[in-house]
Amino acid sequence: MHRILIVFALTAAIMLFIFNSADWYANKSALPRFCEKPAQTVAIVEEILTSPTPGEGKERRPYIIAAKLIFLVPREEDEPMPDYMTRLRSRISQSCGVAF
Repeated sequence: MHRILIVFALTAAIMLFIFNSADWYANKSALPRFCEKPAQTVAIVEEILTSPTPGEGKERRPYIIAAKLIFLVPREEDEPMPDYMTRLRSRISQSCGVAF
């Protein structure tokens, strides 16, 4: 029983470390990449989430960058699109130190 508790505690500590490291990476390294053109990126995110064929006939790179942002700031279950877009803008503003 004692060994099971040690393994459980060690596993929990490792998982907490991984989640905290991922959050740190998102806040300090990944999200600041979107500071160059935040309004354009948010508009592309909205297009990706609402259009059946986003970016058709357009340059792919901005859409790939915006898709990474969807991964870093995922939409909550049953979250309305306007609320998600507001939360996304807020998160980028907080990370970049700019309001848009």
